[in-house]
Amino acid sequence: MSATLLGLVLLVVLWLCSKLLSSSRSVKTTKLKGPPSPSWFLGLTQFIAQTRAADADREMSDVYEDWAAQYGPVYQFPVALGRNKIVLTDPKAVVHFYSSERAVYVKTENDRLFIGKIFGRGVLWAEGEMHKRQRKALTPAFSNAAIRRLTDVFFDSAHKLKSFWDATLENSTDGSAIIEVQEWMNRVALDSIGIAGFSHDFAYLEGKSSPVTRAFEALQTIPSSIIADLVFVISATFPFVLNLPTDRMRLFWELRRSLNVIAERLLESTRREKEGGVAEEFTDKSIIGLLLKSEMATAELHMTQEEIVAQNVLLLAGYETTSVSLTWALLELARRPEMQDKLRQELLSKFPTSDPTWDQLVSTSELPYLDAVVQETLRTHPPVAETPRIAGCDDVIPLGTPIVDASGQTITSLTIAKGTALVAPIRAINRSEALWGPQAKEFIPERWLSDIDVPAKDLQGHRHLLTFHDGPRTCLGKAFALCTCRLGRLSDFELSCSLYSGIQGTPQSVLSVLIRNYIFELPDPAVKIQTHVAIVPRPKVAGESGARVPMRVRRVE
Repeated sequence: MSATLLGLVLLVVLWLCSKLLSSSRSVKTTKLKGPPSPSWFLGLTQFIAQTRAADADREMSDVYEDWAAQYGPVYQFPVALGRNKIVLTDPKAVVHFYSSERAVYVKTENDRLFIGKIFGRGVLWAEGEMHKRQRKALTPAFSNAAIRRLTDVFFDSAHKLKSFWDATLENSTDGSAIIEVQEWMNRVALDSIGIAGFSHDFAYLEGKSSPVTRAFEALQTIPSSIIADLVFVISATFPFVLNLPTDRMRLFWELRRSLNVIAERLLESTRREKEGGVAEEFTDKSIIGLLLKSEMATAELHMTQEEIVAQNVLLLAGYETTSVSLTWALLELARRPEMQDKLRQELLSKFPTSDPTWDQLVSTSELPYLDAVVQETLRTHPPVAETPRIAGCDDVIPLGTPIVDASGQTITSLTIAKGTALVAPIRAINRSEALWGPQAKEFIPERWLSDIDVPAKDLQGHRHLLTFHDGPRTCLGKAFALCTCRLGRLSDFELSCSLYSGIQGTPQSVLSVLIRNYIFELPDPAVKIQTHVAIVPRPKVAGESGARVPMRVRRVE
């Protein structure tokens, strides 16, 4: 018997075993309406991979919304081996889903396999009591008080960026220059998060290269392909495909090795300083210092060295989400000069020569339009598009709006059997016309200047958004991320889930500096913006290689 035929026989046997097990259960998942399956073997996985490709005509979030309009706010769609996945867009169901995340809805096997292989068994990988313990040990590093002490780090990076751009503009004949904005957002994000979180200066703004920066750069330039996307989609059913040595997986492995080396070196350095009584105050306030504390802590907060090193994923999370959100903010403002001018006037009228404090930066009353631009960026461009989970036990999900199931019965709740796959499509929910009104897909910061009076108000996430997740796994670095965004805009421009860390701190600080000092324009106003698939989806200008977003930048006179 050939290896191929043997493999197919094993797949069929596994499928039959799963069907026998599911049929023996006393609890059955409610059968829902949804799109038909073109293939028992693949379901709609090939269609989903094609839709997620960079050159696709439509986004997956649009497909989710179309299906919701056709089948209702809760429906199912076919995946591989005759299985189905339930999609939740009903606000009451979504709130229940996230609030039960630690106890009931856990990461899928392939997600945990991927995270474990690339980042180790840190807080993003952990479930249950292990997740609760790790998160409790990390939480003090992301409190408002902790982030307030790091505000100067964010502003220092933003002003360092400004000095490089000023030097470039001084050598320009017409006072403007074409600058690849996303590359510089990567640099300011990595340097800010490296110093603030890990006491490590990557000197990326100064052009210094390291294994970490080279791995990040490679991941952003490697071309996307339907085959690579299909491999990842299929991994939901066949996790072993993540062991295939594809170009993308090799880069992820190299990134993990590089991050582990840095984490282990910083941990050892901090341990020596702690033992010698050096830098006591600083190490107690840094992420690495708090991790060292957890190594010596009692059982309630104790983390092993492997767990501590695995938290280097926080560096990656903050870097990716911050740089992506800043780039999107600048793109949206470059497309809309009147909004850019309005934000600049607000910043210059209140802070013509100085930077705002932390409290001013995060205040919705002090800088309302900056806050509105940041929130609208987070709504329209969440770094992570969806939350796939699997039911770890039987459950009942309440619905805010009754639906008709596959049998024609009107129901007000869903019965969920253990092992059922579900997904909350964050991007689709954030941009849903049913939840945010007919202008949901348009970038309109003004919607945040008055009370939110749309069905989305029933969502309990940050400002009724799911960008930072909700429930027990709400993004640890939410405050960190939001602060960075606002800092950036004050001077010249603007941004976890698992990957939301940098959003509140870095983007706002950087934006505050950039918009106050520079005018941003697209070289061609009619240019098409596409998506480049990297660690998280990144914007790119059509026709550019990799995730490149060149803009014309001029100084504010």
